[in-house]
Amino acid sequence: MRRIMKMLAATAVVAVLTPLTSVGVVLAAYLFLPLPAHLPDRAPPNASQISRVYDLAGTEIATFKQFETSIPVTKADIPEVLKQAVVAAEDRNFYSHGGVDVRGTLRALVADVRNRGLRQGGSTITQQLVKNTTQNGDEQSIQRKVREAILASQLDRSMEKDDILFEYLSVIYLGEGAYGAPAAAQTYFRKSVRDLTLSESALLAGVIPAPSRYSPRVDPATAEQRRLLVLDAMLEEDMIDQTIHDVAVTETVWLAANGAPPGPATVVYPPETQQSSDPYFTDYVYKWLIAHLPGGEDQIYEGGLRIETTLDPAQQAAAQAEVAEFLDGTSPDLRTSMVAVEPPTGYVRAFVSGRDFATDQVNYALGANSAGGVNGGGSGRQPGSAFKPFVLAEALGAGVTPEERYSGSTFVIDADNTIENYGGERYGSLDLRTATWKSVNTVYGRLILDVGVDKVMALAKQMGLTGVRDYDPKVHGASVALGVEDVSPLDMASAYGVFAARGLRAEPTPVLRVTDRDGNVLIDNSQPATNRVLPETVADNVTNILEGVLTSGTAAGRGLDRPAAGKTGTTQENVDAWFVGYTPTLSTAVWMGYQNADDGDPATFDKKYLTGIKGVRGVTGGTHPARIWQSFMRAALRNVPVTEFNEPAPIVAVADAAKVRARRGFEPGSRQLPAGIPGGADYVEEPPTPEADLPTTTTIEQPTTTTITGTTSPGGGTLLPP
Repeated sequence: MRRIMKMLAATAVVAVLTPLTSVGVVLAAYLFLPLPAHLPDRAPPNASQISRVYDLAGTEIATFKQFETSIPVTKADIPEVLKQAVVAAEDRNFYSHGGVDVRGTLRALVADVRNRGLRQGGSTITQQLVKNTTQNGDEQSIQRKVREAILASQLDRSMEKDDILFEYLSVIYLGEGAYGAPAAAQTYFRKSVRDLTLSESALLAGVIPAPSRYSPRVDPATAEQRRLLVLDAMLEEDMIDQTIHDVAVTETVWLAANGAPPGPATVVYPPETQQSSDPYFTDYVYKWLIAHLPGGEDQIYEGGLRIETTLDPAQQAAAQAEVAEFLDGTSPDLRTSMVAVEPPTGYVRAFVSGRDFATDQVNYALGANSAGGVNGGGSGRQPGSAFKPFVLAEALGAGVTPEERYSGSTFVIDADNTIENYGGERYGSLDLRTATWKSVNTVYGRLILDVGVDKVMALAKQMGLTGVRDYDPKVHGASVALGVEDVSPLDMASAYGVFAARGLRAEPTPVLRVTDRDGNVLIDNSQPATNRVLPETVADNVTNILEGVLTSGTAAGRGLDRPAAGKTGTTQENVDAWFVGYTPTLSTAVWMGYQNADDGDPATFDKKYLTGIKGVRGVTGGTHPARIWQSFMRAALRNVPVTEFNEPAPIVAVADAAKVRARRGFEPGSRQLPAGIPGGADYVEEPPTPEADLPTTTTIEQPTTTTITGTTSPGGGTLLPP
């Protein structure tokens, strides 16, 4: 009993003395503690975590971040409904007290003394503003509380209430990295703060006491409870009437990731982690960094990195302008991509992919590559005859000269597999140079069987076609020469760059240099490595042959005012159309096709839109893709000195009979082709035809049988002398 009496007495003493002591401390602090004359500016602490992306000129083009830091606004941008919600939730006496709610402060101080630590709040909006804008704002002590109370009192005497509330709403932390209501409006609702509704304002106000717990992304149910409490408080304070209150109550919290809401809702969106003026290129940079930074995603979003890219703003602007001009007025599901790579370095100088990142985030320029094996660009697209230069390169490397002649007639491999030419065209004997210019399928079907399908596929992968699968003799046959393996514009631009660089390959990269927030260099590609994948003689001869495509072949008239080389490509039923071309200083791939062709929809240039595309029926690589390429290259190279290609050394023909037999290891019919692709017969390339004379219909003649006799090689070419 005596012990109980002592405890009661002690409690009474504390109850009386603690408030008196607190008041004494407040008065002493007011008299003796040095106080700042104004609120100092302080950047949000997480601002240093934002990673910033720059183009070649040093202009910021994107940011990577897990949060919104702060968004500057004016007082007029803050809606009345938000101010009312915050006052109702945080400080109902805001407009009547002098910066400090004395009763609330003393009550909190008594509780803190009894618990020997900070347990209760009691801070007014003015005090919270002081806490969030002074350097000792994170210090947890009674002295700090006293200091905040005194400064809040001084602040209230020197600033208008609306100014204090505006400053508070500009800096208060609202979760998910959002500092200030404007940033929170953007990150949660993807709208300007001036457009916030009553329900959205109540939701934000409810988050303030414990942002990490009350965030609607973290705990939607708790956020909903908090929203209702704020609406009730606003009703109690006569800020809204019963009708408005009841309508807002029905707008329950709903996460946009769950689909369309079933009824009235306060929709909360997922965070926007990337903000960019070039979203497709930024997506490429992100995937490249994921594959090359040891810290992965966390380092990208929270590392405060400076990411210097290889993007040339002038070339990027030219590429965007050309693609946009072409797509203007076309079907919404038509896609066009363009990638330009610098052959000696692998630097990606221009990168345009897709149509609108907001509605279609498939990065068509990446295909299955997506830089370092990270998926995100779909499966890629078949290149058609744009693949033929890789067959040509393997053949030249094996000792087949450009003058070697092959039959251009229909190539019957077996009863089920036949290769034919565009429009059923038949040729006599053609040398490889002419067959390349005219893109003769039957010649290349015979050629790839002579030099080896497996060897061609291996070379294509070495040159940078990452989408090419491993060789399987039960699957892959002559149709490989006609472009049945999926590729991407990035890979094609890079691989053709090997020809331009005389056989040297530089891995394509969008990143020049990465430094951390302390200036330490994490990645440095300023001296890119190269490796030889083709002999100079082979690369130079391929280039020499491909120059003729622009003067005498399927892209005649699409050359530049400087040396240039390239190849057209068109796939089965004109589903995809390509042009890939290069100069010694720039290699560019242009692809166009339909959005849903990857999903098995038979969308084609011929059948889907019978009126054609911008006056061209049956779009092929030599029409729109070649025109876009030509226009872009002229703009991109306008101020670049003219550089000549090297004069090619002659290919030395294989004269040894054993080498001939080793090179030609295939018998007709020994290779099976992919199901549904009979010998590649459906993969055709348009011969050089003026666009004005393009036929309105296309007739494929029935193939005829070609007898392969002992006077020809197993693939149908003339045997070399022993």
